[in-house]
Amino acid sequence: MSFEAKSLLRKFLIWKYKHISERQFIYILSVLVGMLAGVGTVVLKNLTHFIRSLLELNLFKNYQNTLYFIFPIIGLVLVFIIKQTWLKKHIGHGISTTLYGLSKLNGILPRYNIYAALITAPLTAGFGGSVGLQGPAVSVGSALGSNTAQLFHMNTKTRLLLIGCASAGAMASMFKAPIAAIVFAVEIFSLDIAFTSLVPLLLASVSAVITSYMFLGTDVLLHVIIKDSFNFNDIPIYILLGVVTAFTSVYFSKVFFGITNFFKQFESRAKRLLIGGLAIGTMLYFIPPLYGEGYGIMNNLLKGDHLSAINTTPFKNLDLSNIWIVIAMLLGITVFKAIAMTTTFGAGGVGGIFIPTLIMGSALGNAFAKIVNNIGLGFSVNEANFTLLGMTGLMAGVLHAPLTAIFLIAEITSGHELFVPLMIVAAISFAITKYYVSHSIYTMKLAERGELMTHDKDQNTLIALDIDKVIETNFVKLKPDMSLGYILNEAVAKSSRNHFPVVNDDNEFLGVIRLDDIRHMMFNADLYDKVSVTDIMHADAGIINYDDDTMNDIMEKFKSTGAWNLPVVKSGKYYGYISKSKLLTAYRRQLLKFTK
Repeated sequence: MSFEAKSLLRKFLIWKYKHISERQFIYILSVLVGMLAGVGTVVLKNLTHFIRSLLELNLFKNYQNTLYFIFPIIGLVLVFIIKQTWLKKHIGHGISTTLYGLSKLNGILPRYNIYAALITAPLTAGFGGSVGLQGPAVSVGSALGSNTAQLFHMNTKTRLLLIGCASAGAMASMFKAPIAAIVFAVEIFSLDIAFTSLVPLLLASVSAVITSYMFLGTDVLLHVIIKDSFNFNDIPIYILLGVVTAFTSVYFSKVFFGITNFFKQFESRAKRLLIGGLAIGTMLYFIPPLYGEGYGIMNNLLKGDHLSAINTTPFKNLDLSNIWIVIAMLLGITVFKAIAMTTTFGAGGVGGIFIPTLIMGSALGNAFAKIVNNIGLGFSVNEANFTLLGMTGLMAGVLHAPLTAIFLIAEITSGHELFVPLMIVAAISFAITKYYVSHSIYTMKLAERGELMTHDKDQNTLIALDIDKVIETNFVKLKPDMSLGYILNEAVAKSSRNHFPVVNDDNEFLGVIRLDDIRHMMFNADLYDKVSVTDIMHADAGIINYDDDTMNDIMEKFKSTGAWNLPVVKSGKYYGYISKSKLLTAYRRQLLKFTK
């Protein structure tokens, strides 16, 4: 920022301090952040659709299936080149990265997040990578929200709120569903449902939707009119669909983590690109509906046009007038969408999982309805409604966001008549999935590391603490063969500490000697050469593992041992000590950041 710009900003901040209250300014910023998130989402969508339109020229029509194999690989290669030569930074999954920024970075998100996903996600999805744009939209919006808050020197609590506002704005702009966007921000990002946070979320969500209408018009994501409302007699079928979507959600999560771990074993990004690119190209060649985001699948199924949804296929001899072949192909889309999406990520592509989840749900729900209608038991259900219900069940299960699933589908389809079925399917799917998969794809790794924000303020405060800031390393270390005389002259006399860690030649922690352990022999010179560290040292009350223990684990160790100081071991080596008093002081300071 230039000197003139800094001077203008300083003058504005002084004027703001004198004339605008803090709450009013937060409202203004929430509108601004909502608009910026809306613009970011619009740019993301338009870039993707522009790339897609270039690849749909008549020149390519006769080679469509072959190009389904080639185009995604080209997109992944372009993303690889951009990452390696220009960005040179890791681009994580948008929502997971934002959640990490909230929990461990105090909401200070790097500026490159604004443009990184804005460039790489359209290349990935536009060239046919089987990913969505919601995650990148949240990433762009969150970075805009964070940097706006930093620009105007807002405190940590406001910065976190504006990131939530930006995330709601991205969701509202993407789906034109402002109410669902607020529920999404509260449910996924664990924001407080209080007046102080609800009004900014409302303002951001509405401003983002208005921005989307300005640039994209009144077109909506899903084109459907609910014809059949809730039917009491269909409750058993709704329950069964909830169970089916639950186990499909478990499958989705297991596939995601399994394929992700498979690609992690390859250190070379080029090797990941080669393996993943060939795999995704092969899948798209044989199952063209997996190509790109897949909005067409949802809308065609909702219109009852399953032939257009299935799209062209290299298997020319298939009899698509046979409903069971259609059902098999829809189930194939359900099964392979998760594989294609995760393989795209493994190959280095950038995108989100939100929209692929909707695609899977729509195919599964529609196939489920077709099975019910054709199994010969006299049942007749509305296939469009069950397509929506399938989407709800998958969202509730995969994303662990049942309220977002219910309100999103109800809002984007104006299908409030389906609230009861939506609630039944979402509740069952979420409950069963939660039993088998404790956290969503967004939050699993964060939860394992103890870095997941929740609605528990005390827990959030602990998560936000930086362990390195509470570790003290200025302790005099002792070796086992040192004598009592050496301890007194070289350790006790030269240290203000009252305990001394004992380590071996490899710096492995062996035990501790406290001042009280030697106080009774300090003035007995006859013992100076007779007593060694080995004779005096003893095990400590507990040991903190830097690599594995979360802040919550550390607090529990202090509570269970009753100790005031505990040693820290990092990668098997002695690293330092944490004192309870310093930890509690840091906790109080961090708590003030969340509450003031």
